[in-house]
Amino acid sequence: MRQVAWVGLAALVGTIAFMASASGQTDGEATPIYGVRLPAGYRDWPLISVATVGAPVSDMRAKLGNDVAMKAFRAGTLPFPDGTIIARLAWKQTTSEENNRALGPAAEKQLGPEGAQKLLSQSFVAGSALNVQFMVKDSKKYASTGGWGFAQFDDGKPADEAVLKTCFACHSPAKDRDFVFTRYSR
Repeated sequence: MRQVAWVGLAALVGTIAFMASASGQTDGEATPIYGVRLPAGYRDWPLISVATVGAPVSDMRAKLGNDVAMKAFRAGTLPFPDGTIIARLAWKQTTSEENNRALGPAAEKQLGPEGAQKLLSQSFVAGSALNVQFMVKDSKKYASTGGWGFAQFDDGKPADEAVLKTCFACHSPAKDRDFVFTRYSR
């Protein structure tokens, strides 16, 4: 009987662990307002697109999507289905002296000194990490914000409520695209 109890307990623990990982949520701290947690394994999600934002923000961004998001992007499905999660990782845009040293002579030979200087002054790499943001689609839970919950994490910690209160208003201009600015890069 004791052995059956241990097997049952092990099965229960395994089921709970599986359900936690399948939900895409980790046990970390949830964001205020929306209650979103850092999704497990999000850094391994497929790339949707990349972008840069100029001054004064001056950052580089990678947009990633979970399986539900990727299926919707590839099919052109709008509105996005519940379960869609889109991640935005951001880094400070910086120049790389190492890249400039490597690219400089070839660029100068091909473009001349002025052309090489212009090219190298516009060549950026990802610097220090800024934050990671998420959009989580749950049309019932987040009905008041177009079906989307929003999150921002700085060094793994949720951003404060004031930051999150700006998310939906910022995404409102993309209402015709289900509040998503990102386009899938095929």
